Amino acid sequence: MFNVIVTGVGGQGNVLASQVLAAAAVEAGCRVSIGETFGASQRGGSVMSHVRISRDRTCGPLIPRGKARLVVGFEPLETLRVLMEYGSEDTVVIVNNRPNYPIGCLLGEDKYPDPQRIIEAVKKLVSTCHVLPATDLAMEAGSPMAANMVLTGALAGAGVLPVDGNYFRDTIEMLFSGEVKEINRRAFESGFKAVQKG
Repeated sequence: MFNVIVTGVGGQGNVLASQVLAAAAVEAGCRVSIGETFGASQRGGSVMSHVRISRDRTCGPLIPRGKARLVVGFEPLETLRVLMEYGSEDTVVIVNNRPNYPIGCLLGEDKYPDPQRIIEAVKKLVSTCHVLPATDLAMEAGSPMAANMVLTGALAGAGVLPVDGNYFRDTIEMLFSGEVKEINRRAFESGFKAVQKG
């Protein structure tokens, strides 16, 4: 059983990323269960997708505490929060280095912790942590909204999944069309390459 958590806040596209992962795994002949939890508000609240992948058995959709093999974080603080509950020293982390500031921080009512200190805390909890400028890479690919596909590319390129990267590419070809497909294709490849360089 291979357990993946994709986490971030509403509006970042992490649910779509988990669906691409699940579809790619099914195309690869795996059995997949997905469980999703949403925060208080759809856009801006915490969103976490549990994706459980197996070659030979189906299990419940929620990952037990401490059993995530891979955490893909669209946002540093949410990554740390999820890792503290579901991670272990064997967990591999892929995280976007750009914060998504809650409305309270944007209004000056709250203070977001120093992002670099959050990343340092994540690195202390696990043996492998890939920190990516996913939003910047997405902008280079054509849209900041494609950060989810940058992180999906990193997920596929990290070399820990039981699913070959070409299944992800085939899934992107099936799900998208036109300019959106081209942007997502470029974003995926930039994440794939970035995680292998790092």
